Amino acid sequence: MSQITTGGCLCGAVRFRIAGAFEHFFLCHCSRCRRDTGSAFAANLFSCVATITWEGDPACRRLFQLPGTRHARGFCARCGAALPSEQMDGALLVVPAGCLDTAPDIAPEAHLCHASRADWDHDLETLPKRDGLSG
Repeated sequence: MSQITTGGCLCGAVRFRIAGAFEHFFLCHCSRCRRDTGSAFAANLFSCVATITWEGDPACRRLFQLPGTRHARGFCARCGAALPSEQMDGALLVVPAGCLDTAPDIAPEAHLCHASRADWDHDLETLPKRDGLSG
């Protein structure tokens, strides 16, 4: 039986089902991924064997390809949330981990472009931890 993973965007206009396994999970700290996510890194899963089935409004699915690079980002045109993208002429499925309904069955295996991480991305594990927005 094939593994099934589900997810969607923030507003719910786009949903998806992925059949198959993820082969890699990387945290990328490059400047493009940081700018793309607005965060310290992008957390993406990769698969050359999984297939995706889209649900919801197809007009809301968008793909931005940075000209002259392999950097691409799938997103919802309505809410802007990250979505999976099929890259390399469909040979590679790239899935932002945060758009999944449940945790992936593999853990991140490496920090990519770690030397170019944000200046403020150091010793973050030492910060106080809170369960909500208020202190």
